[in-house]
Amino acid sequence: MSPDRTDHTSKIVGTVWGLLVLNTLGSAGAKTIIPLPRSLIQMVTMGALVAAFALALTVNLRLRIRPSAFVFLLTLLLVPSVISSANLESGFGALFRCARLALFIGTLWLLSRWWDGSLTFVRHHIRMYFAVLGSVAAGLLVSPGAAMPELYGGRLVGALWPLTPPQIGQYAAVIIGLTMLLVLGRRTDRASAAVVIVPSLVLLALTHTRTATLGLLIGLALAIGSLILTSAAARRFFAWAVLCAAVAAVGFASALQAWFLRGQSQENFTNLTGRAKVWDALLAAPRTTSEYLFGAGLGDKSFGGLPIDNSWLAVYHEQGMTGVALVAAIIIVLGGVALLRPPSLPRACAIFLISYCAIASYTEAGLGDASPYLLHLALAASLLAASAAATPFSTPEVPRRRIPRWAQRSEVT
Repeated sequence: MSPDRTDHTSKIVGTVWGLLVLNTLGSAGAKTIIPLPRSLIQMVTMGALVAAFALALTVNLRLRIRPSAFVFLLTLLLVPSVISSANLESGFGALFRCARLALFIGTLWLLSRWWDGSLTFVRHHIRMYFAVLGSVAAGLLVSPGAAMPELYGGRLVGALWPLTPPQIGQYAAVIIGLTMLLVLGRRTDRASAAVVIVPSLVLLALTHTRTATLGLLIGLALAIGSLILTSAAARRFFAWAVLCAAVAAVGFASALQAWFLRGQSQENFTNLTGRAKVWDALLAAPRTTSEYLFGAGLGDKSFGGLPIDNSWLAVYHEQGMTGVALVAAIIIVLGGVALLRPPSLPRACAIFLISYCAIASYTEAGLGDASPYLLHLALAASLLAASAAATPFSTPEVPRRRIPRWAQRSEVT
């Protein structure tokens, strides 16, 4: 393949990844400066997924795919999703969500051809989510009141595109962690990294998102810990991080506590802002054998009109214990493969993404449907993929012919 053709293909693959990011932004969130009908937003996000699948198909017409346990398990997750959604207990929207999930998984299968353990998709991931955060920052500059409404307790939301504080916090935390790891691995310069990290940290602080902050800190600690034995830069960074954390804990304890509590009472904080009440009601609700095994069908991740905000309970509600087992298998397989890989920067990035998604799954839903969390895990799977053979089209070696001695003597004379 010529260099121009290769560059063109890589640009299309990057565009496909960006369209998947756009699709997983969702259509529900804060009120925007210019009111956007939800039907229009859904048309844009669903159109992005269809375009992503079509573009991926154009560059992979021969349907060459790489074996992937992650995408295979996602494909199996379609089975309980379709079985439960076919009952129409959650309405025709459940079947639409199944079709969306199938298209999402199909696009990942087509992209798996380019999963080779390199950092290419990491850069696509950072660029796209940084662009999303750029729209959030623009909304904050244009209308601070709309970007930090009282409805959300003064937390930062998307004023141009409907994004909630947890979404913004998630995007900021993920690209901060990945960019820091690229700096440690000397795959980017500090000036370029600062352009991404500094504004993302500001936006993360303005969202007051505890889950994203804890996921960032714990995920980075595990990822950097995987590099300590092989990277002097990782050892220095870890030492400085521990020192700075100790100083912050002593000098800014009251300010950190106030930011973490977000003005909530101790009781409200204990029951996780009301989440625990929804979880108890969901677990106490009666279920048939079919609902226990396969769930009630793909929905909007709510129960009794309230958000579930827990990936495991959301999967249990919509895809049953079969779905829970498959999602657990996804996390276990990715984590196990990451532990078996030798220390490297791609492995560290994968560990960060896996641990972040595992931590966030406790207070955020999304592991059972097309979502940013599944896209983060897909990125981790691409980083853990074994490198493809470097010379698949090499010319076979031709055996040397034995020259008789009399022929050799005649050549000499």
